[in-house]
Amino acid sequence: MAQYLVAGAAGFIAYHVVEQLLQDGHAVLGFDNLNDAYDVRMKAYRLELLQRQPGFSFQHLDISDNLQLKSFFDGPPGEASYAAVINLAARAGVRQSVENPWVYLQTNTTGTLNLLELCRQLKIPKFILASTSSVYGLDAPLPTPETADSDHPLQAYAASKKGAEALSHVYHYLYGLDVSVVRYFTVYGPAGRPDMSIFRFTKWISEGQPLRLNGDGQQTRGFTYVQDIARGTLLALKPVGYEIINLGGHESIKIIDLIHLLEDRIGRKAVIQTQPAHPADMLANWADVSKATRLLGWEPRLSIAQGLDKTVAWYNHNREWASQIETG
Repeated sequence: MAQYLVAGAAGFIAYHVVEQLLQDGHAVLGFDNLNDAYDVRMKAYRLELLQRQPGFSFQHLDISDNLQLKSFFDGPPGEASYAAVINLAARAGVRQSVENPWVYLQTNTTGTLNLLELCRQLKIPKFILASTSSVYGLDAPLPTPETADSDHPLQAYAASKKGAEALSHVYHYLYGLDVSVVRYFTVYGPAGRPDMSIFRFTKWISEGQPLRLNGDGQQTRGFTYVQDIARGTLLALKPVGYEIINLGGHESIKIIDLIHLLEDRIGRKAVIQTQPAHPADMLANWADVSKATRLLGWEPRLSIAQGLDKTVAWYNHNREWASQIETG
């Protein structure tokens, strides 16, 4: 049994990562600042489920506050008691980062630096950084390999993640920290982020509310089911030196076609209200995951149809309270 530190433990992807670690018999110290970037009731739901499981402990911590981290982990350096830090704490979302770029830099870049320094001080040998396909910018080839240009981000969110990647390489180079940077493509599934399209669309269609569609719906995404992402993240715990690895869906779908798939599963037509496309949104994303297959033996298993079945079933089971969650 190993012990792991997981930052952002009440988050969507982190919840599934922690759950898998606990099921595999490991111990996890999770921390999260439980911010209100989206409806905190969803974070409280995930956290409550984790706190019922043996092997999990939780601390309310903000990774962007270095003094708070130092105070909690203060002690003499010695042999590493943690096998790895898995940094899944982030301010996510491209549109919100246009409105408040400062908080994105504080959490995603400075917060990552604080965790890297924690690894150095506590002699923790492994660091996983959750990054994003948004770093690939405007004209990425499809499907997108890790070698595609990532030096021209379009929003503060992508820029803050690119900065975190660069800092992670610094700590690998200077201190020998083993680093896996996993660049996630669009992730969905049960208990998903309520500010993302699949939760929003599911709620709006189910409750007969207007579905606000940015643009004409012809934009495409390579959606990835969350348990596939969690599995890939844990496979990335293996020693790699310093590697950037795409984790993404093997299917690309137009947003308008996604809406039709949800209509079929919910048994109700969407009331679509179109509005202008947001300038911060990418027109398409779709991962080339050949490197993840080669290095980690990973590839996504669930089709978009299977994943949507599970996601809609979760919503229906939790509809009494999930229908009250704010979508932003």
